[in-house]
Amino acid sequence: MKRVLSVSVNWRSFSCVGLRLLLFSFLLAPGLLSADPESEGEALRKPADVRLRITSPLPGEVTRNRVTMAEVRGTARSGQEEENDFDVFILIDISHSTRYPSGLDIDEDGDTGFNPHQELIAPGTYPDEMVCSDPEDTILAAEVRAAKLLLTVLDPEHTQVGVIVFSGAVDPETGERLSAEQRDALVKIPLTRDFARVDTALDEVLEDGPQGATNFAAAVQLSVVELAGIGRAYSEPRPGARKVALFLTDGVPTFPFGKATISDPEDIEAALTAARLAKTAGVTVNTFALGQHALASPLAPSELARITRGRFIPVRNPGDIVSFLQGISFADIDDVVITNHTTGDVSYDVELSPDGSFYGIVPVRPGRNRMEVSALASDGGEASQSFDLEFEKSGLTARELERELERIKRRNQALMRMIEKQRIEEFRKRQQRQVEIEVEGD
Repeated sequence: MKRVLSVSVNWRSFSCVGLRLLLFSFLLAPGLLSADPESEGEALRKPADVRLRITSPLPGEVTRNRVTMAEVRGTARSGQEEENDFDVFILIDISHSTRYPSGLDIDEDGDTGFNPHQELIAPGTYPDEMVCSDPEDTILAAEVRAAKLLLTVLDPEHTQVGVIVFSGAVDPETGERLSAEQRDALVKIPLTRDFARVDTALDEVLEDGPQGATNFAAAVQLSVVELAGIGRAYSEPRPGARKVALFLTDGVPTFPFGKATISDPEDIEAALTAARLAKTAGVTVNTFALGQHALASPLAPSELARITRGRFIPVRNPGDIVSFLQGISFADIDDVVITNHTTGDVSYDVELSPDGSFYGIVPVRPGRNRMEVSALASDGGEASQSFDLEFEKSGLTARELERELERIKRRNQALMRMIEKQRIEEFRKRQQRQVEIEVEGD
């Protein structure tokens, strides 16, 4: 029997009594509220410090390869120095609309699911109730696939992950909620470093399938409870860890008020109230609006991100979330560039993970190479670190290295579609100009 953890959220009374109780609990919890509003304002005006650490090669270590290319690994992070760990909840919209096609071949079986009602197909070819010809190519399947791939680029040593699903049971007669006490958000798995358990929980999400309406407020409020470790939380958040919620939706908030087919102003306000609560608790909400329906009225997801100082990422083709989710940065780092000042080469082919860890390949020559790693933060902050790399030939074959470079390039090309291209391109040009100036000086 599958175990589903849950927290009941009664939003009709939460906005008055419940909100005051939760805010009071935050007042009693040390470190959750900023004691100095002026310093908070200053933090908004001034970019946060960017910290760089090279983990490979280590000082004195000799890098060997069969071709004149070397691997460089490290971490780049922006923000408070003590925040080296991340507690992350993935909030997955499982509402009825996620049964529609994502637009991509998510299960990679060679056939891309489509809506038979929108195609010229003979009547009776597909069941009348079917809206996606391949059930494994739905929007929900894309959300689950994206979450699974995200796990592959995270480091369990520094990151805990949990999963929350949200929707909202609908009374078929009234079109409203079945009960004021119903649970519109459920914890499928609390924070854990055991990513295999998270992967299994995600399989269960897809197996259970789409259902109900869309309650943004319940999902965000439950993530606050879990990430802050208050009340009936099942998770054990770590002191000093950065609290992050990744909010995936293909629609607009339609609950807890009114009918499931209408996004009432009260539904939006409930979501924004939850966002203010998240900000108070130090939770950053990054929102992904999937498809035309979500992007037609993006007020709620965009405001969720703005209020909590997260990012709002529009995803016009829902299936693209599979690539986009891996491009989010918990560490607030947008780009890393590696420069070899000895050869004059600049490498942009750097794989940057959400937790700020990076891996790149840069041209070198035998002997000592003067290297520099430069990082660009989301708030415009920059940092660089220089080191010497000693290189000798032997190691990976040229073909193996070529395949690895192609893999990194393909991943980065997909991610560049969702990040601020102009700012990153300007940052990269500055690194290239620096090398050209050095060459001219020689």
